[in-house]
Order: sequence, then structure tokens, then C-alpha cells
Amino acid sequence: MKLIFAGTPAFAVPALDALHAAGHDILAVLTQPDRPAGRGQKLTASPVAARAEALGLPVHKFLKLDADARAVLTAFEPEIMVVVAYGLILPQAALDIPKHGCLNIHASLLPRWRGAAPIARAVEAGDAETGITIMQMEAGLDTGPMLLIEKLPIDAATTAAGLHDALCALGGRLIVDALARIEAGDLPATVQPEAGVTYAKKLSKDEARIDWSQTAELIARRIRAFNPAPVAWCELGADRVRFWNARALSLPSNAEPGIVLDADSHGLHIATVDGRLVVTELQRPGGKALPASLVCRDWKLAGQRFS
Repeated sequence: MKLIFAGTPAFAVPALDALHAAGHDILAVLTQPDRPAGRGQKLTASPVAARAEALGLPVHKFLKLDADARAVLTAFEPEIMVVVAYGLILPQAALDIPKHGCLNIHASLLPRWRGAAPIARAVEAGDAETGITIMQMEAGLDTGPMLLIEKLPIDAATTAAGLHDALCALGGRLIVDALARIEAGDLPATVQPEAGVTYAKKLSKDEARIDWSQTAELIARRIRAFNPAPVAWCELGADRVRFWNARALSLPSNAEPGIVLDADSHGLHIATVDGRLVVTELQRPGGKALPASLVCRDWKLAGQRFS
């Protein structure tokens, strides 16, 4: 099909690759303008822009989809637009440009987790599963009819980082399937049910601070949900320590929440209100994320308290 692709982060790259490999005619790639990145804050192209240029595809970095931008898109005469975490709101006038409208690859089982951070919020909430929904876009926030859905499990070892990688690969496969079925006239749409709607608000650095008044299970889920960003953290004296992975252990303790109970080959054991948190990967100030068993060999923490 003759299509326009709109996406910005690394999550969207596998879908672009899959569409290109399937032989679709990608007329243009839309992505966010270059942004400052890294310690030097050098202007850097988005992952989608970098990949599109490597594939020899024309790239457009509109600040907004105003009348001038829409005139450019209309001139391409696209049959369809595929949107994956683009970062700009598509007005109805833009949604109406392609013959078959715009399809979105959304990383949740709609209508659960509409919005900005569906992967992390599913892990944080303790959902047993998530997945990809291929959705026909409309003006509302992730409200359009559903075309294809495929599920993936979430367990006590799942991080948002690992789930991100699995879901973006799945999204690439499903969008190719969706376009093939649209060409064949065999892809019915299902209206989203009104029951079960939840919203995945954007993650913030403030909420990544560990709250030791919460249960071990909730703290562990939040640590896994905030990996790779914004990364859960707490303080040990004047130092900020980042926790990258953890699990809950139902082993009671009389110690005050935040107190380090032990460090062994399984990780760093910290008391909580209802058991203990076993931190398996952490990062000291100025260091890199490492298995807790390695970090604790020369960092004696037993009896100290995280706050």
C-alpha cells in the first residue's frame, strides 16, 4: 500500500522496518523535530528519523500538523497512515487525508490503558497480561475501533523495558498483518466497550521516589515499571540510590521499613510494612546499574536505612 508512517521513539522502529520489509510503498516518514540529548545537549534526530534516513526514506519533522503540513501530506495521496507513538495530536483534517484513514499501534489491550504510558502502568498495576491493539484512529484519545489484538503475559519478573521490546516487535508483525487484511477487504472493526476504560498518565520523576509505607509487592512492581525510565530511587544518607529491578518476598520482619536486613546471592533484602523487598539490580551514585549481589560485596549495608 501507499502509506505515510508517523512515529518518533525506538518503540516505533520495528514497525517501520516491518512495513519496509513487507514491500509497502512508504511515501514519507513523519517524526518529531530533533531534540537536545545527552550530557552535551546536542540536537539529536529521533530513532525513527535515524532509521528512516538509513532506509533512504524521506523524512518530515513538522512542529504541528497545520494547514501547510496537511497540504504536503495530501499531495502524497496516501492510501493509509500508520501512527506509532508519534507525539503530535492528529486533527480530524489530518485523519481524513488517507483513503483508508489512520491506524495506530497501541501498546495495551484497549480500552485498558489509553494514554501516554500504557506499558509502565500495566506493570505497575500488576496486570496479568497486556498486548498490542491495532486501532482505527479518531479524534478522541485512543478511542477508535479495534482491528487486531494480540496478548502478552506479565509476570513477577517483567520489567517495562523487557515488555517494551516484546511489544514493539509484536506491533511490527501485527501492522503488516492488518494492512494485508485491509487490502483483502477482510478486517472488521470492533467498537471499544465503555466498561474497563483506564488512563495511563505520563510518568514523572517525582513518583519514582520509593514510598516505604507501601507494600513490598507494590514497591517491587513500581521498580519494574519505572525501568528504564524514570528509574525508582531512594536515599541513603546524602546519596541517591537507584533501584532497577526487585521482587517481593512474603517473609515477615519486625524491622522498620527501609532497613536493610541482609545481602546475599539473591539480592539486597529490605524491610517493608508487610514483608521484604529483594532488590536484584541497583545503581550507586556515579556508578552503573549492576546486580545487587555484586554491588553488595564491597558495600556493607546491613542495618542501614533507606529513606
